[in-house]
Amino acid sequence: MKRTHLSPKCGAKLAMLVTTILLLTSGRLCAQTPRVKNILLIHGTFADGSGWQGVFRILTAKGYNVTVVQNPCSSLEEDVAAVKRAMDRETGSCILVGHSYGGSVITEAGSDERVVALVYVDGFAPDSGEMAIIQDPSLPDLTNGGVLPPDASGLVYFDRAKFHAGFCADLPASLADFMSASQIPGAVKAFSATITHAPWKTKPCWGILGTEDKAINPILLRRLYKRSNAKVTEIKGSSHVSFISHPREVAEVIDAAARTFD
Repeated sequence: MKRTHLSPKCGAKLAMLVTTILLLTSGRLCAQTPRVKNILLIHGTFADGSGWQGVFRILTAKGYNVTVVQNPCSSLEEDVAAVKRAMDRETGSCILVGHSYGGSVITEAGSDERVVALVYVDGFAPDSGEMAIIQDPSLPDLTNGGVLPPDASGLVYFDRAKFHAGFCADLPASLADFMSASQIPGAVKAFSATITHAPWKTKPCWGILGTEDKAINPILLRRLYKRSNAKVTEIKGSSHVSFISHPREVAEVIDAAARTFD
């Protein structure tokens, strides 16, 4: 068999070409595969984990390992425990994403050393010593009384007659009807629990805000996000469930949060 010998000059050029290809390929892989791959999605009250389906599909297509935590909303302690059990099943760093009351859950769980960032989606971002549900009586109730008083079991429901207008006005009425019928109530003891430490003081966080949110007044959300130094994204015309009505915009914020660690 005849062997082909490369001159030293040609050999050097070939080596440079191979090196360039490897570097370019490596760059593409780094761009496609985020360093922080574990994303945990935590729902709030009156909704459940199924609402994250759109966000889940987008993020998994990007290569993330996404876990939807079905927290019981029975107490802050039990909800945080559910998040930590989910983290125990993962390897490496995690980003916690919390909607509504779920924002308080990720705040309490976020001090765990495995958590590198927090993303609040129309969610509470309480400070150390504050209750999980932050209220400001000076702000108008945009739900028109949609959040009902606690029942005999200490559970709080959203009035089904006001659910569409007060909770998810940008969703189809048929979907709103199903969500109201399958809503997860919140326990008073969960809402009144005290946050022990606010990790957003030392860890980066992002905040997503629906401009037409009626369940949590956008004025309050802007105030909380500003205090936590969150990178804020406002979704115009979106209700309290922007993660359902605008999954792509929400997923883009989560993706951007993960890529800050590349």
